[in-house]
Amino acid sequence: MLTFLGFAMIATFLVLIMLKKMSPIAALVLIPALFCVFAGKGAHLGDYVIDGVGKLAPTAAMLMFAIVYFGVMIDVGLFDPIVRGILRFCKADPMRVVVGTAVLAAIVSLDGDGSTTFMITVSAMYPLYKRLGLSLVVMTGVAATANGVMNTLPWGGPTARAATALKLDAADIFVPMIPALAVGLLFVFVLAYVLGVKERRRVGMLVLPGQVEREAVEEELVPAAPGASGAPAATEAPAGPSSGSGSVAGAGSGSVAAGAGPAPASASASASAPHGGGDAAAPEDGFQGLDPHRPTLRPRLYWFNAGLTVALLTAMIMELLPIPVLFLLGAALALTVNFPHMPDQKARIAAHADNVLNVAGMVFAAAVFTGVLTGTGMVKHMADWLVGAIPEGMGPHMALVTGLLSLPLTYFMSNDGFYFGVLPVLAEAGAAHGVSPLEIARASLVGQALHMSSPLVPAVYVLVGMAKVEFGDHTRFTVKWAALTSLVVLAAGMLFGII
Repeated sequence: MLTFLGFAMIATFLVLIMLKKMSPIAALVLIPALFCVFAGKGAHLGDYVIDGVGKLAPTAAMLMFAIVYFGVMIDVGLFDPIVRGILRFCKADPMRVVVGTAVLAAIVSLDGDGSTTFMITVSAMYPLYKRLGLSLVVMTGVAATANGVMNTLPWGGPTARAATALKLDAADIFVPMIPALAVGLLFVFVLAYVLGVKERRRVGMLVLPGQVEREAVEEELVPAAPGASGAPAATEAPAGPSSGSGSVAGAGSGSVAAGAGPAPASASASASAPHGGGDAAAPEDGFQGLDPHRPTLRPRLYWFNAGLTVALLTAMIMELLPIPVLFLLGAALALTVNFPHMPDQKARIAAHADNVLNVAGMVFAAAVFTGVLTGTGMVKHMADWLVGAIPEGMGPHMALVTGLLSLPLTYFMSNDGFYFGVLPVLAEAGAAHGVSPLEIARASLVGQALHMSSPLVPAVYVLVGMAKVEFGDHTRFTVKWAALTSLVVLAAGMLFGII
Protein backbone atom coordinates (compact mmCIF):
# COMPACT_ATOMS: atom_id res chain seq x y z
CA MET A 1 0.00 0.00 0.00
CA LEU A 2 2.73 2.47 0.99
CA THR A 3 4.67 1.57 -2.16
CA PHE A 4 1.70 2.44 -4.35
CA LEU A 5 0.97 5.64 -2.43
CA GLY A 6 4.61 6.74 -2.70
CA PHE A 7 4.74 6.33 -6.47
CA ALA A 8 1.26 7.88 -6.82
CA MET A 9 2.28 10.90 -4.74
CA ILE A 10 5.39 11.54 -6.82
CA ALA A 11 3.52 11.04 -10.10
CA THR A 12 0.73 13.38 -8.99
CA PHE A 13 3.24 16.05 -8.00
CA LEU A 14 5.14 15.87 -11.28
CA VAL A 15 2.01 15.87 -13.45
CA LEU A 16 0.45 18.85 -11.68
CA ILE A 17 3.53 21.04 -11.83
CA MET A 18 4.36 20.13 -15.43
CA LEU A 19 0.78 20.91 -16.46
CA LYS A 20 1.01 24.10 -14.38
CA LYS A 21 -2.10 23.23 -12.42
CA MET A 22 -0.33 24.07 -9.15
CA SER A 23 2.69 26.11 -8.15
CA PRO A 24 5.67 24.08 -6.93
CA ILE A 25 5.37 25.44 -3.38
CA ALA A 26 1.69 24.58 -3.14
CA ALA A 27 2.24 21.14 -4.69
CA LEU A 28 5.17 20.34 -2.40
CA VAL A 29 3.00 21.09 0.65
CA LEU A 30 -0.55 20.03 -0.19
CA ILE A 31 0.05 16.82 -2.15
CA PRO A 32 2.18 15.07 0.52
CA ALA A 33 -0.20 16.26 3.23
CA LEU A 34 -3.10 14.69 1.33
CA PHE A 35 -1.28 11.42 0.74
CA CYS A 36 -0.21 11.31 4.37
CA VAL A 37 -3.90 11.30 5.27
CA PHE A 38 -4.57 8.59 2.64
CA ALA A 39 -1.83 6.49 4.28
CA GLY A 40 -3.71 6.74 7.59
CA LYS A 41 -0.95 8.72 9.25
CA GLY A 42 -2.45 12.19 9.19
CA ALA A 43 -2.10 12.47 12.95
CA HIS A 44 1.69 12.32 12.56
CA LEU A 45 1.87 14.92 9.76
CA GLY A 46 3.17 17.62 12.11
CA ASP A 47 5.99 15.41 13.32
CA TYR A 48 6.99 14.48 9.77
CA VAL A 49 7.02 18.11 8.66
CA ILE A 50 9.02 19.33 11.66
CA ASP A 51 11.51 16.51 11.15
CA GLY A 52 11.87 17.40 7.45
CA VAL A 53 12.22 21.11 8.21
CA GLY A 54 14.87 20.37 10.83
CA LYS A 55 16.94 18.41 8.34
CA LEU A 56 16.68 21.03 5.60
CA ALA A 57 16.98 24.15 7.77
CA PRO A 58 20.79 24.35 7.41
CA THR A 59 20.38 24.10 3.63
CA ALA A 60 17.79 26.87 3.64
CA ALA A 61 20.06 29.08 5.75
CA MET A 62 22.98 28.41 3.42
CA LEU A 63 20.92 29.33 0.35
CA MET A 64 19.53 32.48 1.95
CA PHE A 65 22.90 33.93 2.84
CA ALA A 66 24.57 32.61 -0.32
CA ILE A 67 22.00 34.48 -2.41
CA VAL A 68 22.65 37.66 -0.44
CA TYR A 69 26.42 37.21 -0.73
CA PHE A 70 26.54 36.54 -4.47
CA GLY A 71 23.86 39.14 -5.05
CA VAL A 72 26.10 41.74 -3.42
CA MET A 73 29.07 40.52 -5.46
CA ILE A 74 27.01 40.97 -8.63
CA ASP A 75 25.91 44.42 -7.50
CA VAL A 76 29.45 45.62 -6.88
CA GLY A 77 30.70 44.31 -10.24
CA LEU A 78 32.76 41.26 -9.29
CA PHE A 79 31.41 39.18 -12.17
CA ASP A 80 31.24 41.93 -14.80
CA PRO A 81 34.61 40.95 -16.36
CA ILE A 82 33.42 37.33 -16.58
CA VAL A 83 30.25 38.38 -18.37
CA ARG A 84 32.21 40.61 -20.75
CA GLY A 85 34.67 37.80 -21.46
CA ILE A 86 31.88 35.33 -22.16
CA LEU A 87 30.11 37.86 -24.36
CA ARG A 88 33.27 38.42 -26.40
CA PHE A 89 33.76 34.68 -26.78
CA CYS A 90 30.14 34.16 -27.75
CA LYS A 91 30.13 37.04 -30.25
CA ALA A 92 26.33 37.12 -30.04
CA ASP A 93 26.21 33.64 -31.60
CA PRO A 94 23.44 31.58 -29.92
CA MET A 95 25.44 28.38 -30.40
CA ARG A 96 28.46 29.82 -28.61
CA VAL A 97 26.24 31.22 -25.87
CA VAL A 98 24.76 27.80 -25.07
CA VAL A 99 28.15 26.07 -25.23
CA GLY A 100 29.58 28.84 -23.04
CA THR A 101 26.83 28.12 -20.50
CA ALA A 102 27.86 24.47 -20.30
CA VAL A 103 31.55 25.32 -19.98
CA LEU A 104 30.95 27.97 -17.32
CA ALA A 105 28.68 25.67 -15.28
CA ALA A 106 31.24 22.86 -15.46
CA ILE A 107 34.10 25.11 -14.37
CA VAL A 108 32.22 26.71 -11.48
CA SER A 109 31.03 23.25 -10.38
CA LEU A 110 34.58 22.55 -9.25
CA ASP A 111 33.63 24.18 -5.94
CA GLY A 112 31.35 21.20 -5.29
CA ASP A 113 28.25 23.23 -4.46
CA GLY A 114 25.32 23.27 -6.87
CA SER A 115 23.71 26.41 -5.46
CA THR A 116 26.89 28.44 -5.92
CA THR A 117 27.29 27.09 -9.44
CA PHE A 118 23.78 28.06 -10.45
CA MET A 119 23.97 31.52 -8.89
CA ILE A 120 27.17 32.40 -10.71
CA THR A 121 26.14 30.79 -14.02
CA VAL A 122 22.69 32.39 -14.14
CA SER A 123 24.04 35.77 -13.02
CA ALA A 124 26.59 35.72 -15.84
CA MET A 125 24.41 34.27 -18.62
CA TYR A 126 20.87 35.47 -17.90
CA PRO A 127 21.39 38.99 -19.30
CA LEU A 128 22.86 37.56 -22.50
CA TYR A 129 19.98 35.09 -23.00
CA LYS A 130 17.46 37.88 -22.42
CA ARG A 131 19.15 40.28 -24.81
CA LEU A 132 19.46 37.71 -27.60
CA GLY A 133 15.98 36.27 -27.04
CA LEU A 134 17.24 32.75 -26.33
CA SER A 135 15.17 30.15 -24.51
CA LEU A 136 15.86 30.29 -20.78
CA VAL A 137 14.99 26.61 -20.29
CA VAL A 138 17.94 25.79 -22.54
CA MET A 139 20.16 27.68 -20.10
CA THR A 140 18.74 25.96 -17.02
CA GLY A 141 18.77 22.53 -18.66
CA VAL A 142 22.37 22.75 -19.85
CA ALA A 143 23.60 24.22 -16.56
CA ALA A 144 21.83 21.57 -14.45
CA THR A 145 23.08 18.68 -16.58
CA ALA A 146 26.69 19.92 -16.62
CA ASN A 147 26.58 20.43 -12.87
CA GLY A 148 25.09 16.97 -12.40
CA VAL A 149 28.06 15.31 -14.08
CA MET A 150 30.51 17.40 -12.05
CA ASN A 151 28.56 16.71 -8.86
CA THR A 152 30.34 13.36 -8.69
CA LEU A 153 33.54 15.06 -7.50
CA PRO A 154 34.65 13.56 -4.17
CA TRP A 155 33.82 16.79 -2.34
CA GLY A 156 30.50 17.16 -4.15
CA GLY A 157 28.61 14.69 -1.96
CA PRO A 158 27.53 11.50 -3.78
CA THR A 159 30.98 9.92 -3.95
CA ALA A 160 31.59 10.61 -0.28
CA ARG A 161 28.20 9.13 0.60
CA ALA A 162 28.85 5.99 -1.46
CA ALA A 163 32.28 5.58 0.15
CA THR A 164 30.84 6.00 3.64
CA ALA A 165 27.89 3.68 3.06
CA LEU A 166 30.06 0.86 1.68
CA LYS A 167 33.16 1.61 3.80
CA LEU A 168 35.36 2.25 0.77
CA ASP A 169 37.95 4.86 -0.12
CA ALA A 170 36.45 7.76 -2.10
CA ALA A 171 39.52 7.93 -4.35
CA ASP A 172 39.12 4.25 -5.28
CA ILE A 173 35.58 4.99 -6.39
CA PHE A 174 36.12 8.29 -8.17
CA VAL A 175 39.51 8.08 -9.92
CA PRO A 176 38.67 5.06 -12.13
CA MET A 177 35.38 6.77 -13.04
CA ILE A 178 37.13 9.84 -14.49
CA PRO A 179 37.20 8.55 -18.13
CA ALA A 180 33.46 7.73 -18.06
CA LEU A 181 32.62 11.07 -16.43
CA ALA A 182 34.79 12.85 -19.02
CA VAL A 183 32.75 11.19 -21.77
CA GLY A 184 29.58 12.33 -20.01
CA LEU A 185 30.84 15.91 -19.79
CA LEU A 186 31.88 15.82 -23.45
CA PHE A 187 28.37 14.64 -24.29
CA VAL A 188 26.95 17.64 -22.40
CA PHE A 189 29.13 19.96 -24.50
CA VAL A 190 27.95 18.22 -27.70
CA LEU A 191 24.37 18.51 -26.48
CA ALA A 192 24.92 22.21 -25.79
CA TYR A 193 26.28 22.61 -29.33
CA VAL A 194 23.22 20.91 -30.86
CA LEU A 195 20.80 22.95 -28.73
CA GLY A 196 22.76 26.09 -29.59
CA VAL A 197 22.50 25.40 -33.31
CA LYS A 198 18.74 24.99 -32.88
CA GLU A 199 18.55 28.30 -31.06
CA ARG A 200 20.60 29.93 -33.81
CA ARG A 201 18.12 28.67 -36.40
CA ARG A 202 15.20 29.87 -34.31
CA VAL A 203 16.32 33.42 -33.51
CA GLY A 204 18.66 33.94 -36.46
CA MET A 205 22.34 34.81 -36.46
CA LEU A 206 23.16 38.02 -34.67
CA VAL A 207 26.22 40.16 -35.32
CA LEU A 208 27.92 42.95 -33.45
CA PRO A 209 28.33 46.42 -34.91
CA GLY A 210 31.84 46.90 -36.31
CA GLN A 211 33.13 43.51 -35.20
CA VAL A 212 36.45 45.08 -34.19
CA GLU A 213 34.90 47.23 -31.47
CA ARG A 214 35.30 44.57 -28.83
CA GLU A 215 34.93 46.91 -25.91
CA ALA A 216 31.41 47.83 -27.04
CA VAL A 217 30.19 44.25 -27.00
CA GLU A 218 28.21 44.58 -23.82
CA GLU A 219 26.86 48.00 -24.79
CA GLU A 220 25.11 47.22 -28.08
CA LEU A 221 23.93 44.20 -30.03
CA VAL A 222 22.60 44.40 -33.57
CA PRO A 223 20.55 41.55 -35.06
CA ALA A 224 20.85 40.45 -38.65
CA ALA A 225 18.82 38.03 -40.69
CA PRO A 226 20.07 34.43 -40.73
CA GLY A 227 22.97 34.00 -43.10
CA ALA A 228 23.61 37.73 -43.41
CA SER A 229 27.11 39.05 -43.79
CA GLY A 230 28.52 41.55 -41.34
CA ALA A 231 26.03 44.31 -42.23
CA PRO A 232 23.63 45.10 -39.40
CA ALA A 233 19.92 44.83 -40.09
CA ALA A 234 18.76 47.20 -37.38
CA THR A 235 20.10 49.20 -34.51
CA GLU A 236 19.62 48.28 -30.89
CA ALA A 237 17.21 50.54 -29.09
CA PRO A 238 18.71 52.47 -26.18
CA ALA A 239 18.28 51.11 -22.69
CA GLY A 240 14.99 51.94 -21.17
CA PRO A 241 11.33 51.11 -21.67
CA SER A 242 10.65 49.70 -25.11
CA SER A 243 7.44 49.58 -27.07
CA GLY A 244 7.88 45.95 -28.03
CA SER A 245 7.78 43.94 -24.85
CA GLY A 246 11.12 42.22 -24.53
CA SER A 247 12.09 42.71 -28.18
CA VAL A 248 15.77 42.98 -28.91
CA ALA A 249 15.39 45.59 -31.60
CA GLY A 250 12.71 47.52 -33.38
CA ALA A 251 11.84 44.53 -35.52
CA GLY A 252 8.38 44.12 -34.08
CA SER A 253 7.03 43.15 -30.71
CA GLY A 254 8.56 39.93 -29.46
CA SER A 255 10.80 39.32 -32.46
CA VAL A 256 14.54 39.04 -32.39
CA ALA A 257 15.55 39.27 -36.02
CA ALA A 258 13.82 39.63 -39.34
CA GLY A 259 12.38 36.31 -40.36
CA ALA A 260 13.33 34.70 -37.05
CA GLY A 261 9.78 34.31 -35.80
CA PRO A 262 8.49 35.20 -32.36
CA ALA A 263 10.57 34.34 -29.35
CA PRO A 264 8.93 32.14 -26.72
CA ALA A 265 7.36 33.80 -23.76
CA SER A 266 9.99 32.50 -21.41
CA ALA A 267 12.69 34.26 -23.39
CA SER A 268 10.92 37.37 -24.52
CA ALA A 269 8.72 38.35 -21.64
CA SER A 270 9.80 41.53 -20.01
CA ALA A 271 11.39 40.92 -16.64
CA SER A 272 14.10 42.35 -14.53
CA ALA A 273 17.43 40.64 -14.11
CA PRO A 274 17.63 38.05 -11.34
CA HIS A 275 19.46 40.34 -9.03
CA GLY A 276 19.37 43.88 -7.81
CA GLY A 277 22.39 45.21 -9.64
CA GLY A 278 20.56 46.95 -12.45
CA ASP A 279 19.47 50.09 -10.62
CA ALA A 280 20.33 52.38 -13.52
CA ALA A 281 18.46 50.43 -16.17
CA ALA A 282 14.78 49.96 -16.88
CA PRO A 283 13.20 46.62 -15.97
CA GLU A 284 12.56 45.78 -19.61
CA ASP A 285 16.26 45.74 -20.30
CA GLY A 286 17.40 42.15 -19.84
CA PHE A 287 21.04 43.20 -19.75
CA GLN A 288 21.06 44.90 -16.37
CA GLY A 289 23.97 42.93 -14.99
CA LEU A 290 26.41 44.84 -17.21
CA ASP A 291 25.07 48.33 -16.71
CA PRO A 292 28.38 50.23 -16.37
CA HIS A 293 26.74 53.13 -14.55
CA ARG A 294 24.83 51.39 -11.77
CA PRO A 295 25.46 53.12 -8.44
CA THR A 296 26.26 49.89 -6.60
CA LEU A 297 29.58 49.35 -8.41
CA ARG A 298 32.65 49.32 -6.16
CA PRO A 299 35.67 49.19 -8.53
CA ARG A 300 38.12 50.20 -5.79
CA LEU A 301 37.11 47.15 -3.76
CA TYR A 302 37.31 44.71 -6.67
CA TRP A 303 40.33 42.79 -5.42
CA PHE A 304 39.01 42.71 -1.87
CA ASN A 305 35.78 41.16 -3.12
CA ALA A 306 37.63 38.72 -5.38
CA GLY A 307 39.90 37.68 -2.51
CA LEU A 308 36.95 37.30 -0.15
CA THR A 309 35.13 35.08 -2.65
CA VAL A 310 38.18 32.89 -3.25
CA ALA A 311 38.74 32.59 0.50
CA LEU A 312 35.10 31.69 1.03
CA LEU A 313 35.10 28.98 -1.62
CA THR A 314 38.43 27.62 -0.36
CA ALA A 315 37.13 27.43 3.19
CA MET A 316 34.02 25.67 1.89
CA ILE A 317 36.02 23.05 0.01
CA MET A 318 38.34 22.52 2.99
CA GLU A 319 35.30 22.35 5.32
CA LEU A 320 36.84 24.78 7.79
CA LEU A 321 33.34 25.72 8.98
CA PRO A 322 29.82 24.56 8.12
CA ILE A 323 28.74 26.07 4.80
CA PRO A 324 25.79 28.03 6.25
CA VAL A 325 28.14 29.66 8.75
CA LEU A 326 30.64 30.55 6.02
CA PHE A 327 28.02 32.25 3.87
CA LEU A 328 26.50 34.01 6.86
CA LEU A 329 29.90 35.47 7.77
CA GLY A 330 30.71 36.22 4.13
CA ALA A 331 27.41 38.04 3.52
CA ALA A 332 27.80 40.12 6.67
CA LEU A 333 31.40 41.07 5.79
CA ALA A 334 30.57 41.84 2.15
CA LEU A 335 27.68 44.11 3.14
CA THR A 336 29.68 45.90 5.82
CA VAL A 337 32.73 46.63 3.66
CA ASN A 338 30.98 47.45 0.39
CA PHE A 339 28.03 49.33 1.87
CA PRO A 340 29.10 50.77 5.22
CA HIS A 341 26.00 53.00 5.52
CA MET A 342 22.92 51.35 7.01
CA PRO A 343 20.41 52.59 4.38
CA ASP A 344 22.59 51.15 1.60
CA GLN A 345 22.78 47.79 3.38
CA LYS A 346 19.02 47.69 3.81
CA ALA A 347 18.57 48.55 0.13
CA ARG A 348 20.83 45.67 -0.97
CA ILE A 349 19.04 43.19 1.30
CA ALA A 350 15.67 44.39 0.02
CA ALA A 351 16.89 44.09 -3.59
CA HIS A 352 17.52 40.38 -3.10
CA ALA A 353 14.58 39.65 -0.82
CA ASP A 354 12.49 38.21 -3.66
CA ASN A 355 15.07 35.55 -4.48
CA VAL A 356 15.70 34.76 -0.83
CA LEU A 357 12.01 34.32 -0.04
CA ASN A 358 11.34 32.29 -3.19
CA VAL A 359 14.21 29.86 -2.65
CA ALA A 360 13.81 29.53 1.13
CA GLY A 361 10.08 28.96 0.65
CA MET A 362 10.78 26.21 -1.86
CA VAL A 363 13.23 24.49 0.48
CA PHE A 364 10.86 24.49 3.43
CA ALA A 365 8.02 23.32 1.19
CA ALA A 366 10.27 20.49 -0.05
CA ALA A 367 10.82 19.62 3.62
CA VAL A 368 7.13 18.67 3.81
CA PHE A 369 7.51 16.41 0.78
CA THR A 370 10.65 14.67 2.04
CA GLY A 371 9.36 14.52 5.61
CA VAL A 372 6.21 12.67 4.55
CA LEU A 373 8.07 10.37 2.15
CA THR A 374 10.53 9.37 4.87
CA GLY A 375 8.30 9.50 7.93
CA THR A 376 5.51 7.36 6.52
CA GLY A 377 8.00 4.78 5.28
CA MET A 378 7.06 5.30 1.61
CA VAL A 379 10.68 5.69 0.55
CA LYS A 380 11.74 2.44 2.21
CA HIS A 381 8.84 0.48 0.75
CA MET A 382 9.47 1.90 -2.72
CA ALA A 383 13.17 1.00 -2.55
CA ASP A 384 12.46 -2.50 -1.24
CA TRP A 385 9.92 -3.09 -4.01
CA LEU A 386 12.36 -1.98 -6.71
CA VAL A 387 15.18 -4.12 -5.33
CA GLY A 388 12.86 -7.09 -4.94
CA ALA A 389 11.67 -6.71 -8.52
CA ILE A 390 15.17 -7.47 -9.85
CA PRO A 391 15.12 -10.90 -11.58
CA GLU A 392 17.34 -13.54 -10.02
CA GLY A 393 19.22 -13.97 -13.30
CA MET A 394 20.40 -10.35 -13.13
CA GLY A 395 22.56 -11.05 -10.08
CA PRO A 396 25.88 -11.18 -11.98
CA HIS A 397 24.94 -7.87 -13.63
CA MET A 398 24.16 -5.97 -10.43
CA ALA A 399 26.51 -3.13 -11.39
CA LEU A 400 24.45 -2.48 -14.51
CA VAL A 401 21.24 -2.82 -12.49
CA THR A 402 22.57 -0.35 -9.92
CA GLY A 403 23.45 2.15 -12.63
CA LEU A 404 19.99 1.91 -14.17
CA LEU A 405 18.24 2.12 -10.81
CA SER A 406 20.29 5.16 -9.83
CA LEU A 407 18.40 7.24 -12.41
CA PRO A 408 14.87 6.96 -10.99
CA LEU A 409 15.93 6.44 -7.38
CA THR A 410 18.18 9.49 -7.10
CA TYR A 411 15.51 11.53 -8.88
CA PHE A 412 12.69 10.50 -6.57
CA MET A 413 14.80 10.23 -3.41
CA SER A 414 17.40 12.32 -1.66
CA ASN A 415 21.02 11.29 -2.05
CA ASP A 416 21.09 10.36 1.62
CA GLY A 417 18.11 8.05 1.19
CA PHE A 418 19.61 6.34 -1.85
CA TYR A 419 23.21 5.99 -0.75
CA PHE A 420 22.59 5.06 2.88
CA GLY A 421 19.30 3.19 2.45
CA VAL A 422 19.34 1.47 -0.94
CA LEU A 423 22.98 1.19 -2.02
CA PRO A 424 24.05 -1.18 0.80
CA VAL A 425 21.22 -3.56 -0.19
CA LEU A 426 22.29 -3.47 -3.83
CA ALA A 427 25.94 -4.01 -2.84
CA GLU A 428 25.00 -7.00 -0.70
CA ALA A 429 23.00 -8.51 -3.56
CA GLY A 430 25.94 -7.94 -5.90
CA ALA A 431 28.45 -9.46 -3.50
CA ALA A 432 26.38 -12.66 -3.42
CA HIS A 433 27.03 -12.97 -7.15
CA GLY A 434 30.70 -11.96 -7.06
CA VAL A 435 30.24 -8.30 -8.03
CA SER A 436 32.74 -5.98 -6.33
CA PRO A 437 31.33 -3.27 -4.02
CA LEU A 438 33.60 -0.82 -5.88
CA GLU A 439 31.75 -1.53 -9.13
CA ILE A 440 28.41 -1.06 -7.38
CA ALA A 441 29.61 2.23 -5.87
CA ARG A 442 30.84 3.56 -9.22
CA ALA A 443 27.62 2.56 -10.95
CA SER A 444 25.62 4.40 -8.30
CA LEU A 445 27.14 7.71 -9.43
CA VAL A 446 25.81 7.69 -12.99
CA GLY A 447 22.37 9.05 -12.08
CA GLN A 448 23.69 12.35 -10.77
CA ALA A 449 23.16 14.20 -14.06
CA LEU A 450 19.43 13.54 -13.63
CA HIS A 451 19.46 13.97 -9.86
CA MET A 452 20.38 17.67 -10.09
CA SER A 453 16.96 18.43 -11.64
CA SER A 454 15.03 16.49 -8.99
CA PRO A 455 12.30 18.43 -7.15
CA LEU A 456 13.97 17.22 -3.94
CA VAL A 457 17.22 19.10 -4.67
CA PRO A 458 17.10 22.61 -3.13
CA ALA A 459 19.70 23.97 -5.57
CA VAL A 460 17.37 23.48 -8.55
CA TYR A 461 15.03 26.08 -7.08
CA VAL A 462 17.89 28.56 -7.05
CA LEU A 463 18.44 27.80 -10.73
CA VAL A 464 14.84 28.16 -11.90
CA GLY A 465 14.11 31.02 -9.50
CA MET A 466 16.98 33.22 -10.64
CA ALA A 467 16.37 32.32 -14.29
CA LYS A 468 12.65 33.08 -13.88
CA VAL A 469 11.74 29.72 -15.42
CA GLU A 470 8.73 27.63 -14.39
CA PHE A 471 9.88 24.47 -12.63
CA GLY A 472 7.50 22.40 -14.78
CA ASP A 473 9.00 23.83 -17.98
CA HIS A 474 12.50 23.07 -16.72
CA THR A 475 11.51 19.52 -15.83
CA ARG A 476 9.86 18.82 -19.17
CA PHE A 477 12.88 20.07 -21.08
CA THR A 478 15.72 18.76 -18.93
CA VAL A 479 14.73 15.28 -17.75
CA LYS A 480 15.13 13.56 -21.13
CA TRP A 481 18.56 15.10 -21.81
CA ALA A 482 19.80 14.53 -18.27
CA ALA A 483 18.66 10.88 -18.34
CA LEU A 484 20.40 10.41 -21.71
CA THR A 485 23.60 11.92 -20.26
CA SER A 486 23.45 9.48 -17.33
CA LEU A 487 23.02 6.55 -19.73
CA VAL A 488 26.04 7.77 -21.74
CA VAL A 489 28.14 7.78 -18.55
CA LEU A 490 26.92 4.26 -17.72
CA ALA A 491 27.66 2.98 -21.22
CA ALA A 492 31.14 4.55 -21.16
CA GLY A 493 31.84 3.00 -17.77
CA MET A 494 30.90 -0.44 -19.05
CA LEU A 495 32.86 0.05 -22.30
CA PHE A 496 35.99 0.99 -20.36
CA GLY A 497 35.53 -1.89 -17.93
CA ILE A 498 35.08 0.47 -14.99
CA ILE A 499 31.60 -0.77 -14.12
